[in-house]
Amino acid sequence: MSKKIIILGIESSCDDTSAAIISDGYILSNIIANQKVHEKYGGVVPELASREHQKNIIPVVDAAIKEAGIKKEDISAVSFTQGPGLLGSLLVGSSFAKSFALGIDIPLIAINHMKGHIMAHFIKNKAEENKQPNFPFLCLTVSGGHTQIVLVKSVTEMIIIGETLDDAAGEAFDKSAKILGLPYPGGPLIDKYARKGNKEKFTFGRHKVGKYDFSYSGIKTSILRVIEKEIDKNRNFIKENLEDLCASIQHTIVEVLIKKITKASSELGINEIAIAGGVSANSYLRKRLIELQKIQKKNVFIPKFEYCTDNAAMIAITGYYQFLEKDFSDQSVTPTSRLKL
Repeated sequence: MSKKIIILGIESSCDDTSAAIISDGYILSNIIANQKVHEKYGGVVPELASREHQKNIIPVVDAAIKEAGIKKEDISAVSFTQGPGLLGSLLVGSSFAKSFALGIDIPLIAINHMKGHIMAHFIKNKAEENKQPNFPFLCLTVSGGHTQIVLVKSVTEMIIIGETLDDAAGEAFDKSAKILGLPYPGGPLIDKYARKGNKEKFTFGRHKVGKYDFSYSGIKTSILRVIEKEIDKNRNFIKENLEDLCASIQHTIVEVLIKKITKASSELGINEIAIAGGVSANSYLRKRLIELQKIQKKNVFIPKFEYCTDNAAMIAITGYYQFLEKDFSDQSVTPTSRLKL
């Protein structure tokens, strides 16, 4: 009987410290430690993030191994996020992974964070039916730092066919929330208030860009200008219209995503569509994609909520497939804040 391939995944690209165990493609554990320290600053403070990672990394890895019911000697390889992300945060995860791999003499696997988000669709759970996209498929990767359309030909071949020219969709959500006076992280709060609002109440400008690319800087400026103009007339404008504002902002941001992925799907003749990244947790985006599936007969794949935001399960599953390809790194590998897919 062949030995199981057990991968320890470590994710530390931003402000979540996470460790996960994958065995032959099946999830055994996925532990995430969130950092609350950034809330009072209205955004992630890089230096504080790296300090929190140092506090959390050992307890989180220990918890992942214990929950998986294995010993560290059972682990076949350790995979970690090489980038993109905050350099100080990445250094904590990569240093631990390198030391762990060296300590028990197992392979080290460097993972691209954005590839990890895409590969989250291939995490299997023994207690569930596991539906996975067929190759080739299109993946809309949407987060605070990235907005891309990726043509996924295989687990090893991925091509960016469209991306943001300025700001990411997730940043547009968070900056809009800040304009509305909502606390960080604001994206989920816009989603919450939007559920009771009228998405047609306010209209915001959209910047037209080429084919499959995105631009959100103009949308952010338009939102700011509309709100400033109305506040000049009524100091209580935001409070009195919060739900409608959130619904209208969310509708504007999401419709740009839907328009572009639909265009790519139709022109390339690819009906397999997946989403990934933190913004894929947005309920309105998920709703619009389900409608796309029903109306246009697309095969849509939406990850479980725990695999939308940064997590180590996606790093472990990517590591598993790179292990099968013997795509290893040596101890000289270094993290990088900017890393192309």
